[in-house]
Amino acid sequence: MFISPWVIGFLAFVVFPIVYSLAISMFQYTGLQSAQFLGLDNYGRMLADPLTWTSLGNTLYYSAWAVPVGLVVALLLALAMNRQVREVVVYRTALYIPSLAPIFALSFIFIVLVNPGTGIANQLITLFGGQERDLLAEPTTAKLVIVAMAQLGAGNAALIFLAGLNNIPQTLYEAARIDGASPIQQFGRITLPLLTPAIVFNLITGVSGGLQVFTQAYIMTRGGPNNGTLFYMLYLYRNAFSYADLGYASALAIGLFIVGLALAVILYGVSRRFTNYEVAA
Repeated sequence: MFISPWVIGFLAFVVFPIVYSLAISMFQYTGLQSAQFLGLDNYGRMLADPLTWTSLGNTLYYSAWAVPVGLVVALLLALAMNRQVREVVVYRTALYIPSLAPIFALSFIFIVLVNPGTGIANQLITLFGGQERDLLAEPTTAKLVIVAMAQLGAGNAALIFLAGLNNIPQTLYEAARIDGASPIQQFGRITLPLLTPAIVFNLITGVSGGLQVFTQAYIMTRGGPNNGTLFYMLYLYRNAFSYADLGYASALAIGLFIVGLALAVILYGVSRRFTNYEVAA
């Protein structure tokens, strides 16, 4: 009885949409007209569609940069939040606040920051001898701008790392200092191994979030230039709501679900070799 609200919500908002998407992915369906059964034709079309692979490649490229960089930034933030100083509460608040900003608002801010005429990004580039350029007009730099923007949300992962840091017994550090271990050795031999459960959690959730990147490209570049920021979710959105091809969009959604599930299984399987659950507890 007590878990029934969660169970009902899970069935209504997670299980049912997946099953419904799987069902209509086998139809040609606009949402207004009657559906026509196509079988697996939408999946064959998806595999033969070059934009499917372009969007998937862009999404994996983004994830390959944003997730590892995000883990490093989050870990550095957590280490800063864990400093034993009197003003630590103020520092923690200041470091976490950027992750609360809405993505659509940050997108408009970054459009101003990378403006080729007045943006601070170009001012820094020219200050160090580089050429002024429109960073959102080139496929690679546009993706990297979105990767940089993603780091403002590292505060959420930093809280997970901070909880992991607080769970490490201080007696281990005291013993290491007595044995003459340097701070770098303490980090490599104690902190990092005992943070592996938090690292795995943030890695899997980061990959999941990376595969669903959408808002930044929708607002900042509309998928351009030359489909350079056409991410998978943006392409799915176009098919569903711009082209009213809900059957094909559902097939794309199922494809993304399979890719995400496969990556999560792979990451979890690989992580079991080096994750220290017993010691962290």
